[in-house]
Amino acid sequence: MARRDRQSGQRRGGTGLSRRKMLKGAAALAGVAAGWGAIRGFPLIWAQNIKNVTLRQFGTGVSNINEIAAKAKEDLGITLEMAALDSDAVVQRAVTQPRSFDVIDSEYWMLAKIVPSGNLQPMDTEKIKLFDKIVPIFTKGELAGKPIASQGTAPFKVSYLSGPESKEFSKMPTRWFTLVPTIYNADTLGIRPDLVGKIDSWKELLNPKFKGKASILNISSIGIMDAAMVCESMGEVKYGDKGNMTKEEIDKTMKVLTEAKKAGQFRAFWKTFDESVNLMTSGEVVIQSMWSPAVTAVRSKGVPCEYVALKEGYRAWAAGLGLSKALSGLERDAAYEYINWYLSGWVGAFLNRQGYYSAVLETAKANMTADEWGYWMEGKPAQSDIKDPFGKVMEKAGAVRDGGAFETRMGAVACWNAVMDENRYMVQKWNEFVAA
Repeated sequence: MARRDRQSGQRRGGTGLSRRKMLKGAAALAGVAAGWGAIRGFPLIWAQNIKNVTLRQFGTGVSNINEIAAKAKEDLGITLEMAALDSDAVVQRAVTQPRSFDVIDSEYWMLAKIVPSGNLQPMDTEKIKLFDKIVPIFTKGELAGKPIASQGTAPFKVSYLSGPESKEFSKMPTRWFTLVPTIYNADTLGIRPDLVGKIDSWKELLNPKFKGKASILNISSIGIMDAAMVCESMGEVKYGDKGNMTKEEIDKTMKVLTEAKKAGQFRAFWKTFDESVNLMTSGEVVIQSMWSPAVTAVRSKGVPCEYVALKEGYRAWAAGLGLSKALSGLERDAAYEYINWYLSGWVGAFLNRQGYYSAVLETAKANMTADEWGYWMEGKPAQSDIKDPFGKVMEKAGAVRDGGAFETRMGAVACWNAVMDENRYMVQKWNEFVAA
């Protein structure tokens, strides 16, 4: 999927001059020496310097994609060394190895663990060219003028920091941002409709009819959210906040799951994208926790797979790009250029075609056909065959996206991936469940 990046904290290539200084020098181009002096034609010099920059990025495999790195190289000249890790490993590396990366591709729920370490530098929103165009889920905590669901780690709760050196979240908007959002989605259960039929509730994951054919995501902080959606739909547990359970709520949830496991309900627990795809494609599993691109991947193989719009709503998540505290100089300027490029449309369209949503909708739209946009974002029937980002046909003309339009799906979010106050206790109980 991606090359493993270096562990060294050594800086690479570049002059060490910040873009701000270069801009200041350019402004003095009319023969006036400003600071380090006037440099004629600085944009070309700066562009040449940025081509010498290598940025080390790591995150989950969701968006650490070789095609994105190749396109960034083509458009910007920047070399991206990408490493794809599982969620827990992303957190561990961010907290313990701050000099081993330049850019982090982090999910928002991880920030409660990462930000207090001081290993991310607050991002200056004034350097983000399209900041005002970012979907207000992230900047205002709302969608279509209405507040979004707040259970769990809703992105707005952890989007802003109180200052340029802060390790504390701000409840109100400031100039300083934790992550510039890249992708997000509303997750639900994936099924093999040819083997399952129609379902409308999360509780179907534990329906004995699917004994030995069910699976749940084995990343504790996410899996337990799916479990909560299941338990609440069954009437077994009523939560104050599914994203921040009490010990009693955790115990009740784990009891339900453990009893189901001992009864043989689960065929497997999965941790990676490929595992979920293989389980569903093979038919070993017919109902499971799933990610939208995995559904796309299964369909691309010619196997029926449906992402079900369940009556209790969706579990949502979001991810974004952040900067290492150690990043400075030309490399930091290059990182901002890369992030601005990320929002400019090509990547947004690429990720939308996998079933994700992009942070700046209008630039993604400009890089998609009207038919693609209608299918993925507006809930309209496809006028022609719909292809995945790699050119494979995944839907035939006439198909409608599972769950419908963007505002319909994201407007039905019930909770967000989160880190709980009782996280350590929850992880302990989750591991006991997996080992039971």
